[in-house]
Amino acid sequence: MLEKRLLTRIRNKTARVGILGMGYVGLPLARTFCGAGFRVLGFDIDPVKVKKLTAGRSYIKHIPASTIRGLLSKGLFKATCDPKALRTCDALLICVPTPLSKMRDPDMTYVVKTTETIAGQLQRGQLVVLESTTYPGTTREVCIPILETSGLKVSKDFFLAFSPEREDPGREDFTTETITKVVGGHDRPSMNVAAALYAAAIAKVKPVTSCDVAEAAKIIENVYRCVNIAMVNELKMLFERMGIDIWEVIEAAKTKPFGFQAFYPGPGLGGHCIPIDPFYLTWKAREFGMATRFIELAGEINTAMPEYVVNHCASALNEHQKALKGARVLVLGLAYKKNIDDIRESPSIELIEILRRRGAKVDYNDPYVPTTHKQREHDLRMRSVPITPASLRKYDCVVVSTDHDCYDYAAIIKNSKIVVDSRNACARVKGPKRNVYKA
Repeated sequence: MLEKRLLTRIRNKTARVGILGMGYVGLPLARTFCGAGFRVLGFDIDPVKVKKLTAGRSYIKHIPASTIRGLLSKGLFKATCDPKALRTCDALLICVPTPLSKMRDPDMTYVVKTTETIAGQLQRGQLVVLESTTYPGTTREVCIPILETSGLKVSKDFFLAFSPEREDPGREDFTTETITKVVGGHDRPSMNVAAALYAAAIAKVKPVTSCDVAEAAKIIENVYRCVNIAMVNELKMLFERMGIDIWEVIEAAKTKPFGFQAFYPGPGLGGHCIPIDPFYLTWKAREFGMATRFIELAGEINTAMPEYVVNHCASALNEHQKALKGARVLVLGLAYKKNIDDIRESPSIELIEILRRRGAKVDYNDPYVPTTHKQREHDLRMRSVPITPASLRKYDCVVVSTDHDCYDYAAIIKNSKIVVDSRNACARVKGPKRNVYKA
């Protein structure tokens, strides 16, 4: 019996786990399964990543090279670009991007191509799990038809499940190992083997009745955050006109021990989840003749925030009899949130592009992102510039876009002509801040 055989291999940890996609989701997941004693095959189509991993090097800040070298030396981890190696695995976990197209429709290219790769190597008795965030129905509607081109049939020859990634780079209070894993199987046997696999490496597993439910659970998490962040962004703009500090308001409101959760405004949404995933549900809702108005409105507000920050730069410069066009502007922080090196969908990138379009001469500093790289929609071709008291004085305006803890905000305020603070980072500095403008 296929189910019994795979469960036995999982329980005695002789099962080999293949993870497709060695990025911000796949690599931490590989570390987690290796840490639980499983042998892991890391598959990626990028030979540069595979070469680095094979050499014991890391390209993700919160996974040190020493961790990679340790896993290699113990024989628990191997990286490859060879799809034939997938045949040696008992479980295949898909951790690839799910971006939006230019028309804000789901771009399933990575999921489709990865599933096709698996279909070409699929073996009887293997478990396939999609972890990439997507709309409800993807596993059933997209993955099954592709996988069955192998000649094998789901529920008969192989197992299938969906278990959404819940990575949050930079967090220290929760890790891949400690965040509850939601798992939905295509059928009961698939649920049994998928739940057993994750339970062997992760502290707590939450089984749900189907892949669709698991897919919807991930979407609702990100819709919730997207809508609430949009609300505080809108309130920030309203309260500014009323002469009220939104940050002080939030600090007061969050003292209530129930009924309120603090969300914070900023220069826009970043990361691979919140700016993108809600629109997967918006797209799917149209199939059922529904308009998801909350999501659409939240998207409008959040995507307008970089322009809002730039307008504050222009106003601050105007007060100093300086135009934005031709001004030298330094953007502090390129990562989408503080203390990480992840620039996926970062509002700082949009901020820089808007400043450039409006004629400013822009530099950036980010200690975690020394150079930019080509992305699907952006290619800044920039290098982080050093910040010193002397260099800060050369800029007409300094914009705090990402509030890294390592920045010396007192020195930034002291040596800058104008500071436009989109993260309330300068509030931690005591004393007068007449050159600081909140945005």
